[in-house]
Amino acid sequence: MDLMRLLIVGTLLAILVSLGVALLQLGRRKGDPAKMLRALTWRVGLSVALLALLLLAARQGWIVPHALGR
Repeated sequence: MDLMRLLIVGTLLAILVSLGVALLQLGRRKGDPAKMLRALTWRVGLSVALLALLLLAARQGWIVPHALGR
């Protein structure tokens, strides 16, 4: 379970870093659109991978959702 938590947090951090790189390229006066596109492509890929990881982990029973408000 600790490995799964580490993978999830690591993937979330990688998504944020990729989004930050794209934001920096957008904010620069002479930013490189190719770098921004590459960073956003990585972000989308990492988001899809995170979703697949969460679905797999829930299906295998590695993570168990808890009921809030019950």
